[in-house]
Amino acid sequence: MRIGHGIDVHRFSEDAQRELRLGLVRIDGAVGLSGHSDADVATHALIDALLGAANLGDIGRHFPDDDPKFAGVASRTMLSETLLRVAAAGFRPVSADITIIAERPKLAMYMPAMVEELSQVVGCVVSVKATTAEGLGALGRAEGIAATAVTLVEEMS
Repeated sequence: MRIGHGIDVHRFSEDAQRELRLGLVRIDGAVGLSGHSDADVATHALIDALLGAANLGDIGRHFPDDDPKFAGVASRTMLSETLLRVAAAGFRPVSADITIIAERPKLAMYMPAMVEELSQVVGCVVSVKATTAEGLGALGRAEGIAATAVTLVEEMS
């Protein structure tokens, strides 16, 4: 068994039309995050954790932000491709846990959908929770959203 840890941070977009996606779920009425892909920090942190557990590097190595083919790519696609790479390395996810750090928007009503969507794609229970930065720093000033993730993978027999 191996453990992986991931983190991702994105600032809010200046484009008021950009939608916010977290944990593969669209968050209604919220401004999206700035990024080359859909900027889903929760899923990106999970991707980094999975890649780390399988010793495959990080999200930037597999989905570089200077590659036009990944412009606007859905994190669901990135997660599915990551799972194929993790499997090719001989591992399968057993468990994952994500913490989203955001002053806004309030996420409690979306977390069950995030758990359902992520768990379905990953093939194991993916726990999702949220907290605030208590007004401290850039996250506390609501300049963006961050997420951390930890995952456990096991070697496939």
